[in-house]
Amino acid sequence: MTSPRPEFDEDDDSQPELPADKPATGLLAWLRLMRLPNVFTALADVTMGYLFVRHELTPVDAFACIAAASALLYTAGIVLNDVFDIDIDREERPERPLPSGAISLSVARAFGFVLLALGVLAAWLGGLGFSADAAAPWRSGLVATLLAALIVLYNTWLKRTPLGPLGMGGCRLLNVLLGMSLATEAAANWPLGYGPAELLAAGGIGVYIVGITWFARNEVEEENATLPLIGAIGVMVGGAVLLATSAWYMPLVFRVQKPEIFALLLALMMATVLRRAFVAAADPSPRHVQLAVKHGILSLIWLDAVVVAAVAPLEYSIGVALLLVPAYLLGRWVYST
Repeated sequence: MTSPRPEFDEDDDSQPELPADKPATGLLAWLRLMRLPNVFTALADVTMGYLFVRHELTPVDAFACIAAASALLYTAGIVLNDVFDIDIDREERPERPLPSGAISLSVARAFGFVLLALGVLAAWLGGLGFSADAAAPWRSGLVATLLAALIVLYNTWLKRTPLGPLGMGGCRLLNVLLGMSLATEAAANWPLGYGPAELLAAGGIGVYIVGITWFARNEVEEENATLPLIGAIGVMVGGAVLLATSAWYMPLVFRVQKPEIFALLLALMMATVLRRAFVAAADPSPRHVQLAVKHGILSLIWLDAVVVAAVAPLEYSIGVALLLVPAYLLGRWVYST
């Protein structure tokens, strides 16, 4: 996904007037390099996946390892994205931490790969060390290893090809499957033991991100961008439909008792995303596209909270939704795209 300069919502007068072209230093530079607000969307995805199959956050040590793995792998991918985009950023975004010299390229590269290794290690530990009741304890480590490999492939090559959005969507899909990896039951005759409900839910999140990534790729193409943006919106809606379809295959054991209600709640959550997206499609300025992308990314937390409301006690859904608070507050100083 492209990495525009930090922008703020023109409809929100409470947002500070920070100089977008002033290079950050110190801790702020590191927070911007890691795009810290977005880490909470990865945590929402992996938490949703864990609750999807276990309905509560137990065993706590296993969940902690899986959540840490998700955060570490996501942050590694973001850091390596800037490492491998350094030449582009020197021309287009010289205020960013690496081209501005606030953080050295060699330090950032080492930091990214260390995070990647720690993320894979945490996933293996969560499965083999703390999940005796899991149907396939090895699955968390394997999924994390696949995710790490895709992160490297995406940043080194895939994002520069037309397949880039698929690579980004695949990373999100694997992140949700990472959360689902420690299920106490595995589906026979399905890939890695994931059943149709799990694959539809994870696939829905992945397809949604494919749409957002495609949408973001049109940021600098103001002319003739409307049709590609509408196409990307269609992909995003397709992801939400896949996510809704999972309700017909999973036990709705808590507050959302009917698949139709689940689908309606998802539609309501998507309404604000689509409003922003269609505004950008009608007037495809970089600012409108950036705002739509930022809103679409953060709305993942709401979509995950709706899923959790259907498969776990209400307090877990509230907890996932509250991840939006630190994501939003940090987003006032740290860009998320």
